[in-house]
Amino acid sequence: MPELLAFDCSTDTLSVAVQHGDRVVARTQAGGAQASAALIPLIHELLAEAGLTLGQLQAIVFGRGPGAFTGLRTACAVAQGLGYGANLPVLPVDTLRAVAEEARHATGARQVLAVLDARMDEVYAAACDTTAGTCAAPRLMAPQQVEVPAGHLLAGNAFAAYGERLPAGAPRHACLPTATALLRLAPALLAAGAAVPAAEAQPLYVRDKVAQTTAERQAAKAEAAGAGAAGPALPAAGPAPLTREGRP
Repeated sequence: MPELLAFDCSTDTLSVAVQHGDRVVARTQAGGAQASAALIPLIHELLAEAGLTLGQLQAIVFGRGPGAFTGLRTACAVAQGLGYGANLPVLPVDTLRAVAEEARHATGARQVLAVLDARMDEVYAAACDTTAGTCAAPRLMAPQQVEVPAGHLLAGNAFAAYGERLPAGAPRHACLPTATALLRLAPALLAAGAAVPAAEAQPLYVRDKVAQTTAERQAAKAEAAGAGAAGPALPAAGPAPLTREGRP
């Protein structure tokens, strides 16, 4: 087995794991706003526990998204920095694929509809075939818009927030995109050539923007005030642009 470091910061849980041969050491702890300060010390702690240095690794694996904007930026930046410094390839892995793998590992499910809480009253969703190792492109939608294909397990972390609004007929499994799931996915992805040079690693965003800037908020207020003075606004020509995922 390859020597690998993997981590995921896409949810409120920080997950880190190191694989040294057949041995895996892993930790999970509170993530979110704490992930940026906790990630690198935890990486060093697990590398030491596994008896490895960065230079002995074959690749660095990270959950690229979708997920919380700040967490994705943190994970990608750390993967790039460590990969560049140690001259290691970086393997970005979709977080919904990691959710599906975690569900497969726990339940044996071959067909999984992975769903992650996207905040802002929405979820990320993707149908995955864990036998073939494939996942559809992630989509952003309201919980009530989720459709579970026949024979699929519904898995992820969206049940606490949106359980009553998600489809009721499908079996469910609560889980997260863990670093150990990333490690299990990594060998096949590495063999398929999915690793990239550190400088080319990028997060996967599904929303276009995380939040309005101060200038944009002021412009929106001015526009709203002007519209109110002029009378009722006309219907919009199309849907409003999405915002980049996660929290500021």
